[in-house]
Amino acid sequence: MPNFDIVSSFQDQAWLADKKEKLDRKMRYAVEKARQTPWIPYTTDGKNWKENRIGWWTNGFWPANMWQMYRMTGAEIYREEALRAETMLDEALRDFKNLSHDVGFMWLIQSGVRYALEKNQESYDRTLFAAETLAGRYNSNGFIRAWNGQGREGWAIVDCMMNLPLLYWATEETGDPRFRQIAMKHADTTIAHFVRPDGSCNHIVIFDAETGEFLDNPGGQGYESGSSWSRGQSWALYGFVLSYLHTGAQRYLDTAKRVANYFISQIADDWMPRCDFRQPAEPNLKDNVAGNVAACGLLELARALPELEGKFYFDAAIRILKAQEADAADWKLEDPAIFQKCTSAWHDEPGRHITMTYGDYYFIEAINKLSGDPLLFWYPNK
Repeated sequence: MPNFDIVSSFQDQAWLADKKEKLDRKMRYAVEKARQTPWIPYTTDGKNWKENRIGWWTNGFWPANMWQMYRMTGAEIYREEALRAETMLDEALRDFKNLSHDVGFMWLIQSGVRYALEKNQESYDRTLFAAETLAGRYNSNGFIRAWNGQGREGWAIVDCMMNLPLLYWATEETGDPRFRQIAMKHADTTIAHFVRPDGSCNHIVIFDAETGEFLDNPGGQGYESGSSWSRGQSWALYGFVLSYLHTGAQRYLDTAKRVANYFISQIADDWMPRCDFRQPAEPNLKDNVAGNVAACGLLELARALPELEGKFYFDAAIRILKAQEADAADWKLEDPAIFQKCTSAWHDEPGRHITMTYGDYYFIEAINKLSGDPLLFWYPNK
């Protein structure tokens, strides 16, 4: 039985064409505003990109946005801006001791993509350096350390599932199996200690750095310990799909489906993910990032499955994309960002319902998937 075809199955070509036209218009404006600043865009004040430090973990998403738009339109303005941002990020590479586990977000989806497209040696070197840095954070008890700082030696977070493709890339490019081995050890630890039987997930797990013993699972960016931070769910959903695509290991596909089933069950009322699926009724915080990440993961999950099974996940992805776009996308040429209801963390009040470049990134990625672009940025060397 053939796998599900997301491109031929998407029938609303008028909606797709409209979104591509709006994205090109909006992102050209966003580039114009970005070139007025000496930093890489992350969030806005409603009219301009706010100041952002060069080592911030989301900084790979801006040039990745540009490569997605270049794939969509062929417009040189996007490639030029991607290269400008890639060069700016060299400062963060030079300050490597302050990097975290998020180097996959920072380099695979822009330098790794540029190498796949143009075979640029400097882009290859940046991506491999990032992979070596991530591998260096591996604790032999089976997990990748998330953050720096004394007392955090045993901290791991579910977000790291989306950084593992950088390690798979490194093995595929160099032939050295240790990168893939580290990635799979961490993924297996995530199954054992992060993903609950119902498909919900912990955000943070603290291990004893010396023995690997489980110590605690604080709430992190969710509401509380034992709750269900929606963006963490989306990182796990998409991350396990990607680990399956890179390794073919059935346990990763099964885990992706378990997390996806839980995620879908929590949003079937309006298809708009709340910040935490177990948060209080008020304030009714949404998170567009969680929705757009999950939609991309669901699309990839759908096409990894037979047709009848894949359609369930495909339909959910489309409902999420359309609901979020109708509710929270700003297409006016005033704010250079698009999605207006991204939430950093439940307890971060200034970070509630703000803009984030990576919320926009995953929407653009989904539009390109539906348009038939064969390049998966999380597997650029496929």
